[in-house]
Amino acid sequence: MEIIYVAMLLHKLGKPIDENHIKKVLHSLDVHADEAKIKALINALEGVNIDEVIKEAAFAPAPSEHKEKPKEEKKEEVKMEDAAVGLGSLFG
Repeated sequence: MEIIYVAMLLHKLGKPIDENHIKKVLHSLDVHADEAKIKALINALEGVNIDEVIKEAAFAPAPSEHKEKPKEEKKEEVKMEDAAVGLGSLFG
């Protein structure tokens, strides 16, 4: 995860996101550099417009919003079912 943060920092500073720069930053923080992960990240970012990705992510709904809505709907359904069972017992 640190490698992604370093890549974002380098991007923000206008520095190239390459193996050499990532290793320098990680080394200055006394963090072990996993070369395979660094190369994978560099390959994954090839051709990606980071500014556009950040801009799109800023307008995306938070993951927690998606999780809360189904829970609320389920709670309402359960309440209606409980009410129906309660009414049924009245007429026995």
